[in-house]
Amino acid sequence: MTSATLTKRAVAQAPTTRSRVNRSQAGLLYVLPFFVTFVLFLLWPTVYGIWMSFTDRDLAAGAEPKLVGFANYAEALTDPMVWTTFGNTVLFTVLTTVPLVVLSLVAALLVNMGLPGQWVWRMSFFLPYLLASTVVSLFWEWLYNPELGLINAVLGMFGAEGQKWLQDPDFAMAAIAVTTTWWTLGFNFLLYLAALQNIPGTVYEAASIDGAGTWRRLFSITLPLLRNTTVLIVILQILASLKVFDQIYQMTAGGPDDSTRSILMYIFDTGFTGYRLGYASAISYVFFAIILVLSLLQLRFARRSDQV
Repeated sequence: MTSATLTKRAVAQAPTTRSRVNRSQAGLLYVLPFFVTFVLFLLWPTVYGIWMSFTDRDLAAGAEPKLVGFANYAEALTDPMVWTTFGNTVLFTVLTTVPLVVLSLVAALLVNMGLPGQWVWRMSFFLPYLLASTVVSLFWEWLYNPELGLINAVLGMFGAEGQKWLQDPDFAMAAIAVTTTWWTLGFNFLLYLAALQNIPGTVYEAASIDGAGTWRRLFSITLPLLRNTTVLIVILQILASLKVFDQIYQMTAGGPDDSTRSILMYIFDTGFTGYRLGYASAISYVFFAIILVLSLLQLRFARRSDQV
């Protein structure tokens, strides 16, 4: 076959400009639904919220909102309730992140050991995560009931005094943290279990031949190999806990005495009860900036730990 014939065949088989354009247009049609959804439900609300944070937008006022510059941000940074609710949110994050990481790891290790009735254990740990927040809140409100609740009844059996768990500022946040831990442990449990099942069994066999016991294998093999998963779970858990709203709103409505009021609840009340949408937007973006800084610091710490 001559070179001229090969050249003609290559030219004939090469895509034409029109066919490339048609493929590009077809690709754009596939991307278009996502792009429209992204613009309508993420990009536009974000841009509009930023603009609104620089205005005195008020739901109760019929006049057009006026630009007020950084006045809303200055008020947010000096508002005592902003920092009180942010402190409550940080406290909730601390109370939930540590047990949700540790307990989910312990649960995954127990299941991965091959205990009898694997499906029962997996269902027991993961099933609460599938429940709606309203169901979980009502269920635990009954458990915490000072007169009829099961928790006080059990304490009474051992001679201990019952508590008003959701009505006492000293116990309310801890009670909600316990509820959240029981409710959301299943997600972290699945992540840990998947990571454990990806560790080759030959690694443990080699360690056993070298004389490594159960605890030695745990601290020298399992936990180091789970480091990336643990970093991911910690980051996701902190971000999820900082955004707490549902269970607090349904169980205590922020009380007693604002001891469980989260910053998202304050933003909600400011915008839709106090009708100050402009100020609520400013608080939202201050909170967003704090979360962004924390996320970047966590990622930087994770990269440094990988390089060590």
